[in-house]
Amino acid sequence: MKKIEPEKYISNTRGFTLLELIVVMVILGLLAALIGTNYIKKSESAKVKAAKVQIEMLGQALDSYRLDTGNYPTTSEGLNALITDPGVEGWDGPYLRKNLIPKDPWGKPFHYQSPGTHGEYDLFSYGKDNTQGGEGYGKDINSWE
Repeated sequence: MKKIEPEKYISNTRGFTLLELIVVMVILGLLAALIGTNYIKKSESAKVKAAKVQIEMLGQALDSYRLDTGNYPTTSEGLNALITDPGVEGWDGPYLRKNLIPKDPWGKPFHYQSPGTHGEYDLFSYGKDNTQGGEGYGKDINSWE
């Protein structure tokens, strides 16, 4: 049996050079940046869709309220009229399952006006930027579009 001398074994092994490590780190950084931006885009797109669904759900609750009482809640009564009896004849709520008014996906309250400028009521979220108007993911999400 042939005996391996420790010096020969050590001299035949080779580690990574600094240049190879830097190249690998740059490639990993590029992949992380590419995946990260796609994730952020998908996340914001999902929040816009969730806001639209929440507005639709609140709209259905408002319609049930109107069927029972004959009117939509006033602006001063607000969305709270869906979970707390505002003293209106025919109120048969609460009209939301969890007895709480959801916030938009960005953690802000939905805005409600009745009578609205676009219909019997206006229900909307200012989106990601929480300011009126906006572009892209900061665009307002509303019940009349």
